[in-house]
Amino acid sequence: MARFFREQDIDEFRECFYLNAGSGVIKSLDELSLIMRSLGMSPTIAELKKYLKDKSGKMTFADFLDTLHTHNQVEKVPDEILDAFKAGDLQNKGMIPAKDLKHILGKWGEKLSPREVDQIFREANVSPNGMVKYRDFVRIVCAPAPDYY
Repeated sequence: MARFFREQDIDEFRECFYLNAGSGVIKSLDELSLIMRSLGMSPTIAELKKYLKDKSGKMTFADFLDTLHTHNQVEKVPDEILDAFKAGDLQNKGMIPAKDLKHILGKWGEKLSPREVDQIFREANVSPNGMVKYRDFVRIVCAPAPDYY
């Protein structure tokens, strides 16, 4: 499953997994729910039950990575982000001023530092004073980053 995630994401998943799965194995819905929600996911109770059942009631870290990949296919984060942009686009132009995007990234939800926002803008080729096509921005930001190892 490592091919579906960046190395830094796997490190974050591993840290959260071993911090919350006391014996190094997830054995309960509560543990699985806590870990997935700590990582910013929103699985339903039915999904959690299915994930744990599919792994015979016990989930190792490798099993957990497999479950995360499966859940990411269901959750469709890029579509949800795009829908949020569309909801705020009253004129239906498909664009947002870069200064507004910078404000959103730095002040709402998981607040990013100015340095992190600048890095994202560089990676997405966003001009700080221009307009951003939010569909392109979401596609670039949500694309998996290749590991060059």
